[in-house]
Formats: sequence, structure tokens, C-alpha cells
Amino acid sequence: MAAEVVVEGKRARNAAVRRKRVIDAALSLADEGGYEAVQMRDVAERADVALGTLYRYFPSKDALLIAALFELADDLKRRMAVYPARGESPADRVTEVLRRACRALERQPNVTGALVAALSSPDPTVGGAKLEIHELLHGIVTDAMDGSAGARHDGVVRVLGNVWFGALVARSAGMAGAGQMGDDLEEAARLLLERARTR
Repeated sequence: MAAEVVVEGKRARNAAVRRKRVIDAALSLADEGGYEAVQMRDVAERADVALGTLYRYFPSKDALLIAALFELADDLKRRMAVYPARGESPADRVTEVLRRACRALERQPNVTGALVAALSSPDPTVGGAKLEIHELLHGIVTDAMDGSAGARHDGVVRVLGNVWFGALVARSAGMAGAGQMGDDLEEAARLLLERARTR
């Protein structure tokens, strides 16, 4: 029995390593050529996994890119747990969180474009994964407000998410330079949180 547990643990670790290689390969290809460059056969080759194995993990390119976005968001959550957002007001802390989240995406517009395309996909099989990302980001932002979600702040977070998506689209389409996404999100966060505070 103990040997079976060890073998199962090793299998799970190997699967996690392969999964990370696949996600890294997809992000690397996206960085080189955007959404169109992320072809499942090329991902499998770059990650050194069989194409069938890749499809067992991710049934489509959009599912793969959504998983990559989830990993980026989860990494942000882990970093925020170690280095929490600082600031005297919820707006200060939310702004810091949003700027941290934007930095890598602002430096990699091709990756941003690929992630936006996957988020915009009508593929019904990725709906649940999109919701998980939304919930993860919602938690990160409300934690920066000291968890003061409440009805008003739930609305703030929802609207900020919409502004963020618009800013991602603008950056990936070349309509906004590096730094603009963070600036737009800061302005939106401060306006929304100030309005919520005075209502």
C-alpha cells in the first residue's frame, strides 16, 4: 500500500511538471507571435510531450491559454500573500495590486493579446475556468480592501474587472502604450472607491 502511495505521488508530481512545461511553452509561443502562434502541435513539441498527452490536459488552445491565465493570477495571489499591498486607503492598496498584475502583461503585448482572445472565446468548455479566474481575481482585490466586499464593493470589483478587460484589449491592439493599462486601472479604482466611500 505504501509503495502504491509513493508511485501515485510520483505520478502526480510528474504530471504537474509536464503541465507547467506545457503552459510555459504556450506562453513562450504567444510571446513570439500572439494567439495564432499558439498551435497545439507546436506547444507539444516545445514542451516535449506527446500531442495526445497535451490534449488530455487541455482539450483546446483556449482551454490551455485560460489555464495559463489562471496560473498567472494564482502566482499573483501567492505573491500578495507574502508581500501584501501597502497603502493607507483601500484605493491605494487596490491600485498597488492592479499595477502588480499589469506589469508582466504590459511588457508582453503578444501574450496579452493571446489571453484576451482566449477570454473572448465562445467555447462553452472554458466557461467554468473563466469563472474561476474571475473569483480568484475578485478575492485578490477584495483582500486588498481588507476583505470589505459588501454589496457596494462587489460592484466596484465587477466594474474594475470590466475596465481591466478593456485595458487589456487596448494594450493588445496597440492602442495603449506600456504603463497606460496601470494608469487607467488606478484612475478607475480611485474614482470607484471614492464614490463607494461617500455613498
